[in-house]
Amino acid sequence: MEMKFYWLLLGILGVWRVTSLVGTEDGPFDIFAKWRKAAGNGFLAKALSCFYCLSLWVAVPFGLLIGETWTERLVLWLALSAGAILLHRLTQPADAESPAVYFEDKENENAVLRTTED
Repeated sequence: MEMKFYWLLLGILGVWRVTSLVGTEDGPFDIFAKWRKAAGNGFLAKALSCFYCLSLWVAVPFGLLIGETWTERLVLWLALSAGAILLHRLTQPADAESPAVYFEDKENENAVLRTTED
């Protein structure tokens, strides 16, 4: 039996929504903000603060429910996470995730191996 395309689409939307809710939003009564704060600074806190990491964990139950065979579930797990990441990148402002900060030292124009005397 073939999986219907709309299940893939619904799965991607579901993974994106749950990941956004848990990872970046406060939620009702600030429950998700409290969970993130309670996670501290360990592995769980890092997983909750990274959309990419969190989408992998959120996609597991979606893949298990939507897929019919174990191979399909494994592929769906990764596909659902990838789809949620693409959707996340499409919906975020361009400057939402800043790249690593890199500053190049200013060149000293007067620094040469040999100086000329007037």
